[in-house]
Amino acid sequence: MTVRIDDLPVPEAVLFDLDGTLVDTVGTRIEAWIEALVEAGFPTTRDQLAPLIGLDGKRLASEIAALAGQPIDEARSEEIDRRSGEIYARLNSSPRALPGVRRLVEAIEENEIAWAIATSSRKEQVAASVAALGLLSGPKIVDASHVKHAKPEPDLLLLAAKEVDVEPARCWYVGDSTWDMVSAVAAGMIAIGVYAGSAVEPGVLEGSGAAAVVPTLNELADAFGHDA
Repeated sequence: MTVRIDDLPVPEAVLFDLDGTLVDTVGTRIEAWIEALVEAGFPTTRDQLAPLIGLDGKRLASEIAALAGQPIDEARSEEIDRRSGEIYARLNSSPRALPGVRRLVEAIEENEIAWAIATSSRKEQVAASVAALGLLSGPKIVDASHVKHAKPEPDLLLLAAKEVDVEPARCWYVGDSTWDMVSAVAAGMIAIGVYAGSAVEPGVLEGSGAAAVVPTLNELADAFGHDA
């Protein structure tokens, strides 16, 4: 059962997913996956992909191949994942920040709370999206290149907590996908779902372990007492 944001303990660190949470890129991500998978011989649909967005790319490729009845090995899934990233980098030419990003970052920093981005995206894919946030200084970023297993495994989030020197139980992880919530719960963090840029419905985030679900990041900024 979810609760109100105000009823949650104040975190010592806030960690964020990137795609669909801070930037409105889920649609672009899905387009890239469709193109890469068609090239690889695994035609798919938005409806098939939407629930898998946020999952480690290699695992996503393997899941789609399995649905097609053609299991693939790790090398092939890596190849498809890399190709999807190349296509995404081409398509993601003008990403847009989602509502409330700057307000929330300002609120976090005003309250002297640590924060970072923990994303399953490849390192080379994040620059355009981070630039779109319009922040005054570059954030700390932990991406999929830093761990062997990305979401839904907790490794990425646990490393991000280590990077900001905060115990996982004192962290919020803010994300838009099923796999963000699952990963946060596995890491022992408080999972916060935000659905403005999500490919799934709020109820799916709740069912995946979110302690609270909000429409936009503005509601989190409000919880930290930040005025517009």
